[in-house]
Amino acid sequence: MLGAEANRLGECPIWCERTARLWWVDVLTPTLWSYDPVTGECRRHPVSARRIGSIALRETGGLLLACDDGLFAYEPETGMQEFLCDPEPGKAGHRKNDGRADPAGNFWVGTLREEDYAPVGALYRVGTDRNAMVEAENLAIPNGLAFDPVRKRMYFCDTRAYEIWACDYDAETGRRGPARSFARTIAPARPDGSCIDADGYLWNAEYAGGRLLRFAPSGEVSMAIDLPVTYPTCCCFGGRDFDELYVTSAAEPLTDTDRAAQPLAGKVLVFKPGVSGRPECRVRF
Repeated sequence: MLGAEANRLGECPIWCERTARLWWVDVLTPTLWSYDPVTGECRRHPVSARRIGSIALRETGGLLLACDDGLFAYEPETGMQEFLCDPEPGKAGHRKNDGRADPAGNFWVGTLREEDYAPVGALYRVGTDRNAMVEAENLAIPNGLAFDPVRKRMYFCDTRAYEIWACDYDAETGRRGPARSFARTIAPARPDGSCIDADGYLWNAEYAGGRLLRFAPSGEVSMAIDLPVTYPTCCCFGGRDFDELYVTSAAEPLTDTDRAAQPLAGKVLVFKPGVSGRPECRVRF
């Protein structure tokens, strides 16, 4: 467990191998966090009052922030923010959700309507020219983005649909093929954030399910890890050898009684699962 305070909605952990730091966000606070394993320091970074749904590493350095009002370049050392583009401008009540860089340097990001989570959200691919293409529509909570460059495959899910989809993916063009069902979760557990390990297995955090599942490329569950929190949200591999698994979680919507019984709710958990991961792809814009 990291020493940062409990997050209302911790999300999108990403390990930067250049700086040997973990980054993640608390969507609802809103806060951008970092963790330095050498000093053990968990640090807040000022990003104004805008909420961050997800983040990515940039090839030129720093981070990309997917905020309610668009995508921003962020320089951690100076706190400078630069507006880049907005894949879904002018939709009141919509916010950015899960996002991830692909091997071609594009940024994929989902949007949702927070008021009722109606299936009116979308999944966008933002190219290196900063132009956005709609990749999927009629989604309630787009989530679970992950890329397997070895098998030329990508994954995404709709948390409200209890389903994870797989697609063929072309790293040369950054385009995907038709989605096919990969796995389903059983209520109340919902698929949330994902990552890929070095063997090409998909790890997914089961929101409201209190565990992580490791899926083989066939879609079969190869490992299930129970967690001390009901609402894990996302996971990533990190550490010098990428053999540490970091898991963000949410303190909401737990009641005060539930929180007393789950003192780690909202914390970032870390452990060694016995397999390793790969460095994150970086956005090239």
